[in-house]
Amino acid sequence: MSRLLIISNRLPLNVERKGDKLNFQPSLGGLATALGAFYKSRPSLWIGWPGIEQEKIKKGEEREIEDKLAEERCYPVFLSEKDVDDFYFGFCNQTIWPLFHYFPHYVEYDPVLWQAYQRVNEIFADAIVSVAKEDDIFWVQDYHFMLLPKLIRDRLPRATIGFFLHIPFPSYEVYRLLPWRREILEGLLGANLLGFHTHDYVWHFLNSTRNLLGYSTGMGWITASDHVSKADVFPIGIGYEHYSSIAGSPEVDAEIKKFREKLGDKKVIVSVDRLDYSKGIPNRLEAYGLFLEKHPEYREKVVFILVIGPSRIRVQRYAELKQQIEEMVGTINGRFGTVGWTPLEYIYNPIPYHALLGMYRMADVCPITPVRDGMNLVAKEYLATKIDGRGVLILSETTGAARELGDAIMVNPNNIEEIAQAFADALAMPEKEQIERNRAMQEIIKRYDVSRWAGDFIDKLHETVKMETGAVPEPLPDKTRRELTGQLQKARARLLLLDYDGTLVPFAKTPEEAKPDAELLKLLSELNKDARNEVVLISGRDKNTLDRWFGSLKTAMVAEHGVWMKVKGGDWGKMSGLSDDWKGEARAIMQLAVDRIQGSLIEEKDYSLAWHYRRADPRISERHIREIVNDLLNLTANSNLRVLEGSKVVEVKSANLNKGSTAQHWLSRQAWDFVLAIGDDVTDEDLFRALPEKAWSIKVRPGLSAAKFSLDSPDEVRALLKELV
Repeated sequence: MSRLLIISNRLPLNVERKGDKLNFQPSLGGLATALGAFYKSRPSLWIGWPGIEQEKIKKGEEREIEDKLAEERCYPVFLSEKDVDDFYFGFCNQTIWPLFHYFPHYVEYDPVLWQAYQRVNEIFADAIVSVAKEDDIFWVQDYHFMLLPKLIRDRLPRATIGFFLHIPFPSYEVYRLLPWRREILEGLLGANLLGFHTHDYVWHFLNSTRNLLGYSTGMGWITASDHVSKADVFPIGIGYEHYSSIAGSPEVDAEIKKFREKLGDKKVIVSVDRLDYSKGIPNRLEAYGLFLEKHPEYREKVVFILVIGPSRIRVQRYAELKQQIEEMVGTINGRFGTVGWTPLEYIYNPIPYHALLGMYRMADVCPITPVRDGMNLVAKEYLATKIDGRGVLILSETTGAARELGDAIMVNPNNIEEIAQAFADALAMPEKEQIERNRAMQEIIKRYDVSRWAGDFIDKLHETVKMETGAVPEPLPDKTRRELTGQLQKARARLLLLDYDGTLVPFAKTPEEAKPDAELLKLLSELNKDARNEVVLISGRDKNTLDRWFGSLKTAMVAEHGVWMKVKGGDWGKMSGLSDDWKGEARAIMQLAVDRIQGSLIEEKDYSLAWHYRRADPRISERHIREIVNDLLNLTANSNLRVLEGSKVVEVKSANLNKGSTAQHWLSRQAWDFVLAIGDDVTDEDLFRALPEKAWSIKVRPGLSAAKFSLDSPDEVRALLKELV
């Protein structure tokens, strides 16, 4: 089994200095908890920062740290105090974190912090390569290392690399605010597989990739000039059985007994968060105050326990948030509290594990109302502890968990009145309904626990790499060329499927300038003279143009990618069930593009529309092109239409029309001894995929393709066809 290298900002073991000695303690981070059991279940190495700055390490202690961490299969990457400040507290948490959580007004756009981010990613890349083995699998974790996949790829071109983002990926309109947006996308695309919590985050990532880099995407695949990457959904889980079994332990029972001795039989609301402005804590407190105001019948009968774990206390904004929360706690307790009743119990400290699970299990209500959250595992932990099924989860609709846990009471985290009403609804919910809702959600998180999440990701990574293998066809070597020619000579029934533009002729500035020259007409004529050959010209052009150019050859032809088909010496036949009632709206979008981009034009066909921009100024921003493509994609969403991007052309047509179905039509006409298909762009990929295994397929110009071989230009295609003649 290949070794798994997990790369994250922090190791699962944290190093601190206590006087003259080094102290090693388990990390409190969620990632360490989530992946702890998984990485120990297989050959692995965890690479990360050990939590202590280089300046605090005495001479000879680095080796001590390395040896101690090696016992836990961990490898430390040491950072200076300045690197930690500028990288972690700086760019990671003052630039990426607020932007990706939709707090653009909190973002610091500081080139110095960006340089630190680049520098630390480079430091990690060098450290990783120093311990890597040939067949290692690299799994990079989270927003701290979005440059790292490409840096590893640059050093180890054949590496198997996965990346998982544990926070949201923002919409394009938000992400584009980042000055270093392209560099980060290119860094991420060094990975074979990119994982996100929800389909929304995948869509946002793909949209940004299309708009900012101009790469084509489809079914989660991103196609760059020299590689492909896959983006997919993997909602992270928890160790359900672990939480559930410990929740019923005597230790947790003892903690619940302690709580009850203090709280009596009051209803309990438990809120557990890390200190962060994305968690919506002030809104939640304001809503609790409103709830007590509107529902006086619950006063002295309910207690809200607010648990906040210290976080990033060196960042000023977090210190200000802590002060705001404490002032709100004091205001609520001062306004509603009575002798013997404190409405809000505030704990600003990590609490022991059994006490935490006791709180979860005891809680009648658990409000989780972040303004934005990648997933939020507290929601899943709370549900896992409800062994009797009782309790109510209130969940913000803007958490990743909301996509899975639909039986929670959903709230808008900015709607104070809605959250206040959710408190009342939760406390009044019948026990039977509580159990029904919780059992349904428990089944979901039980099935897709953290082990399955990690296993699915690694399995998908292997599958992705396997699918990528051979994605770039090799140039047609002389030996293989002779084999191809030899097979044709022996064959009695030969099918030649030939694309036209970019394959038999170079691209032209306008469609009319692409008409065939005398040499090509002679070559096609000679191929057609041989009764053993069935030559099929496949084009996106209209049938009248093809008739004008090739009618005298009596050759088989396909127009508009399959709308019209003509057998050798026969008449044109049309595919049934086609409609053009969509063309008005698509034409309006393309016309706007023509008005905005001088030199572009619309080509109208019977059942498709194409927007050409080959003659447009090459300095025109790729962003304008992507905006037009996005408008067409939005128009055709949930319709039977397809947007195809070719070389300097975007075409809208029926989804049923493609060169693959055309190939199937000709392949089914008879048993062929020899099949050859040649094409140059994305429209020909359907053709290549439809071919039988023994068929020959050639892509013109190097690049990613389902074809088996490649040639560099139409001139090379013609040279090959001359050999076949």
